[in-house]
Amino acid sequence: MTATAQPGDILLAEPRGFCAGVDRAIEIVERALTLYGAPIYVRHEIVHNTYVVNDLKAKGAVFIEDLAEVPPGATLIFSAHGVSQAVQREAAERGFRIFDATCPLVTKVHVEVAKLSKEGYEFIMIGHKGHPEVEGTMGQLSSGIHLVEDVHDVQKIQPTQTDKLAVVTQTTLSVDDAAEITAAILARFPHVRRPKQQDICYATQNRQDAVKLLSRQVDVVIVVGSPTSSNSNRLRDVSVQLGVPSYLIDDASELKIEWLQGAQRVGLTAGASAPDILVQGVIARLREMGAISVRNLDGVRETMKFPLPKGLKAES
Repeated sequence: MTATAQPGDILLAEPRGFCAGVDRAIEIVERALTLYGAPIYVRHEIVHNTYVVNDLKAKGAVFIEDLAEVPPGATLIFSAHGVSQAVQREAAERGFRIFDATCPLVTKVHVEVAKLSKEGYEFIMIGHKGHPEVEGTMGQLSSGIHLVEDVHDVQKIQPTQTDKLAVVTQTTLSVDDAAEITAAILARFPHVRRPKQQDICYATQNRQDAVKLLSRQVDVVIVVGSPTSSNSNRLRDVSVQLGVPSYLIDDASELKIEWLQGAQRVGLTAGASAPDILVQGVIARLREMGAISVRNLDGVRETMKFPLPKGLKAES
């Protein structure tokens, strides 16, 4: 490695990596495997991380998309992203033992949609088409929920009425992008109802804030996370928008020497579904490339913990 490519310092964003919802979802699968034995079926990847999914596969989890793949009487877990009402009904009709690993912050959005729908509301959902969380939230209703991905979509939607219109969002969006789209919605529909508390989860907000702080102090940002992970992609987007070269990698094997040309300080963070073992692997690789020091930036310390579903709680 040439001297010009050698990084000097590694700065770690705080917080980074696993959030409470991801911790809970993985623990649900692992406890189900312990209590009921393999195989345990999981609808969709439990969280969007290649390492986590492969680790659980090795322990006996089977990831499926179609409930027809699950044998009668099997144990089924819904992923952290949540599922539609149709999937819930089908799973119940098929008689599976079901555990719901939906993040409680996603469930909060589902509950809000159900409540306001009974009051006659239609919805505008800010999110990414095809993302399982979006499909799950939109699938709470058979109609009356309109997806917008950007400010241009806001002009295209045609709700049947505007007296009762509410906004909900995917929990893993860019905070800044969501604010921009919300402003466009308000400009077109001034009386739209917004959530009392924003739907973007605390962990997404905290990690994006940490990357903003990190980006001001480094020459390049490395985000550890899988390409399917929405919140990991948003972390890269945040630093790119601040003018810092930024790269998303699944693990240390994807780190490229040319990214570090002339970089004296390397910023490192991880998406909410990326385990710390992957971050440590990247640190080790950067040290091999010549990095001298590793320093944690100050940031929010997260203490949130969500309870496990009934039937999986550890013995007290």
